[in-house]
Amino acid sequence: MRISKLIKLVLIRAIQIVLIGFLLVFSTSVYAHKIEPNWVEVTQNEIQLPKLDSVFNGYKIVQITDLHAGDGIDRAQLERVIETVNAQNPDLVVITGDHVSRKPRQHIELLDTLAKLHPRDRTISVLGNHDVFNDPAPIRAALDRVGITLLENSIYTIKRDRATLHIAGVGDVFAKDDKLDLVLEQLPPTGAAIMLAHEPDFADETAATGRFGLQLSGHSHGGQIRIPFRKGYLPELAQNYPLGRYQVKEMVQYTSRGIGMIKIYARFNCRPEISVFNLVSRS
Repeated sequence: MRISKLIKLVLIRAIQIVLIGFLLVFSTSVYAHKIEPNWVEVTQNEIQLPKLDSVFNGYKIVQITDLHAGDGIDRAQLERVIETVNAQNPDLVVITGDHVSRKPRQHIELLDTLAKLHPRDRTISVLGNHDVFNDPAPIRAALDRVGITLLENSIYTIKRDRATLHIAGVGDVFAKDDKLDLVLEQLPPTGAAIMLAHEPDFADETAATGRFGLQLSGHSHGGQIRIPFRKGYLPELAQNYPLGRYQVKEMVQYTSRGIGMIKIYARFNCRPEISVFNLVSRS
């Protein structure tokens, strides 16, 4: 009898452990697939930018990246992101690549929501590897329709009286479309300069020029799934600067966790991010 009761107790405890384990796995899965991907964090960053004229003190740039529209993120989610971006009262909005993941027309059509972005000056974008490896032509056309300036090895200059702030953008590095020499040819010798490059590890080349005070990137998604002692999934060209702020020589590199997802379409300990940068001059 005692053995029988002991067996029953062991079986009950085993069932309890299995149920607790199941509930833990289930709740974690729901959180990672449904809750955290929609729990966008707005990060605030103060950047002291070399050569920035004092007239640009407090200039606010809001970065979004890796939208992957239509591939795990729908129109309603994009509109909520845009509403949050506009609530920051940005002077400039930058999108650092991977607007979509795939070719289907309905994914491209979601980019019309970007027309609702309302920065004081402009919305500027660069292409990412997913944009280029599919078909960049309809993406270029979609961005043009909504009034977004696409930089492909070119610059856009913002003026305040006689002061200038230069925003540069390279073609996708993964696709070997980057031409930093062309960018430098167009870049005036005066005025602060910021680089937009989808892949963050390009920061080594950008910093080596000594001309840029800040590079903004995406691509890594921050790893998406971050657990202790592991960095999560990090793609090529996002190994050195995968997440957040780094000092690369005299330049600040910032890698945003982005908005969308790939692969397993989940996030854990790696919330989607809207990055806000408040510029400060050294003088």
